[in-house]
Amino acid sequence: MADAGALPQRLGVGRWIALTAACLLSACQTVLPRGVERPPERVVTRPTGPVAPPSVELGIPRDTARNRVALLVPLSGSNAGVGQSIANATMLALLDTQNQSVRITNYDTAGGAAAAANRAIAEGAQLILGPLLADDVRAVAPIARAAGVPVLSFSNDTGVAGNGAYLMGYVPAQSIERVVDYARSRGVTTFAGLVPNGLYGERASTAFLRAVEGAGGQVVSLQPYGRTAGAIGAAAQRLAAKSPYDAVLVADAASTAAAAAPAIKRGGGATTRLLGTELWNSDTGIARPALSGAWFASVSNTLYRQYVTKYRARFGTPPYRLSSLGYDAVLLTVRISRDWKVGQRFPENRLRDADGFSGIDGAFRFNRDGVAERALEVQEVTGGAATTVSPAPAGFGK
Repeated sequence: MADAGALPQRLGVGRWIALTAACLLSACQTVLPRGVERPPERVVTRPTGPVAPPSVELGIPRDTARNRVALLVPLSGSNAGVGQSIANATMLALLDTQNQSVRITNYDTAGGAAAAANRAIAEGAQLILGPLLADDVRAVAPIARAAGVPVLSFSNDTGVAGNGAYLMGYVPAQSIERVVDYARSRGVTTFAGLVPNGLYGERASTAFLRAVEGAGGQVVSLQPYGRTAGAIGAAAQRLAAKSPYDAVLVADAASTAAAAAPAIKRGGGATTRLLGTELWNSDTGIARPALSGAWFASVSNTLYRQYVTKYRARFGTPPYRLSSLGYDAVLLTVRISRDWKVGQRFPENRLRDADGFSGIDGAFRFNRDGVAERALEVQEVTGGAATTVSPAPAGFGK
């Protein structure tokens, strides 16, 4: 466990001013009247009952000047890299905002997310940022809910949202709907899809069918495949039997989509447009020539690139892409802290502000189900790089 609230005092350079205090002690002199001086009487007092031992408060001392926030992420084990990157991002956000009313303490979930949550709440946390993994959210949410402490998770599993648990992760359904709407606006009418087996593929399939139907298009084929060598190529060949189609969604990494691209275009024709999901964002696989002309939707990287520069300068390494969720969670907390009196419960109703919030990843707001709705942009792969062809909205407007 590490306290990030005190770190700005040690690490901030040129961003804050150390406060100093001077204490003046004045001596008090008593003047006695002239005459015979009598020795002072000795007063003896006796206890009237048992003497209680001095109280000792375990854990972190109470902070009466700042609101207590807990960050629950893996700081050891196989996911320690991304967890530490998120922790660094929260520290950077506190430094950048120069906030003095929020104190963030880190708790390692590698040894058990439930234990970390119990300890955080016992030590006075009124808001939890994290955890990262869906299973950890399931363990933490009921504990936090019983204590009246909201949870801002970094998971993208919509199944764990609600009842005081909010999701900041990038939800595939939103990126699929955005890229389908864009494709439809560019004249695409017939769609097909390749989706991996498993929970992600199931949710991507449902989102794809709904998005195409809502946009007024038609899905001519949807082929699942396993995570084995050559499986997606075989699925692409099965897809070809259902051609023609104008565009094909590949709900997987960019490198996987590139492997299937030749078979997809043999079946649908050279003009067939490939569509991707949020998984393609910051994926080096988009550099492959087979993906030229493909479209995918994701959060904007404009502010993220500036963040990467600042992060690298302070910590000496590049951040994990997910670390921006930690930074934005702090920005949200700092904004709400203006109406959050120290020692009081976090004003959870402020999380449901219809106008939403802004951060490194652009505008977002929480829907009634507790899932963050994000303003996404559409990018086109050109010359091995992604170029924005449909900017993300600046906000949600009324």
